[in-house]
Amino acid sequence: MRRWWGSAVAASVLGVLTVSATASTAHVAEPDRTAQLRKLTQQAADLSKAYRGEIATLDDTRKAAERADARVKRLKTELVVAQRKVAEMAQTAYMGGGMDGVQVFSAKSDLNSVATLAYLSSEKTERLASVGRLVDQSKKAAAAADKRIDQLKKEIKELQSKQREVEKLLAKFGFQTPDAGTGLTSRMVSVRDQIMRNFPMPFGVGCFRSGDPGEHGKGRACDFMMSTGGRMPDATAKARGDALAAWCVANGRRLGIMYIIWQQRYYDIRTGAAPKMMANRGSNTANHYDHVHVSVL
Repeated sequence: MRRWWGSAVAASVLGVLTVSATASTAHVAEPDRTAQLRKLTQQAADLSKAYRGEIATLDDTRKAAERADARVKRLKTELVVAQRKVAEMAQTAYMGGGMDGVQVFSAKSDLNSVATLAYLSSEKTERLASVGRLVDQSKKAAAAADKRIDQLKKEIKELQSKQREVEKLLAKFGFQTPDAGTGLTSRMVSVRDQIMRNFPMPFGVGCFRSGDPGEHGKGRACDFMMSTGGRMPDATAKARGDALAAWCVANGRRLGIMYIIWQQRYYDIRTGAAPKMMANRGSNTANHYDHVHVSVL
């Protein structure tokens, strides 16, 4: 009379075994992915050092790979917890024996007992469904993480292939330290002055920022504003920004410009690569829609 309950327990146990096999496979793959990411992170750091400054798109890709790997690990933890709960439920059902059909549908059985049994059955079904969803999400997350790792490998390989050419460019321009008075290198002062002679700057220019960990703090960057208050520039100002960006690309290697960022696009003058879209950083200013960022070697 307990045949239906035994089938449910068997289904629970089968689900647990399926999840266990999936989790074991993930456990084998995860350390390999983590080790790859650790190695690629070090290679990215070495490239930034060799290129003498930030490689923003590479940094974006590395962070995306790290987030994807972290999601895989988080889902794995959730899956282990869900797996344990299903196993506990199966064990409880087996030890308790459950309620047989006679008990449920006999005249002596009250509605509360039937409702309780229905609730427990529903909860068990939902737990099993939850495990299934986590298995599916884990597989998709692992595939996404592997894709991000492959993208990071590709970008690193491309940058490594151009490293000698970049090193020659760096040697040509040498290394400059900031002036104690302005906080800027003489090269940044020269580039800033040439830009301001060629392009009107009604919204101002911001350069040295004390304590900034990036190029502004090293005296090697200026922001040429195309609006104020974080607003999107109007058509005239945008056209001026477009023209300034094009001028920097055309004259960058002659002047010693390292890279520029304008309207969420990153132009690496060192490599001469086509502009790349950067990750969304959350605001017009952070995404460089309201200013042209120029960094020099």
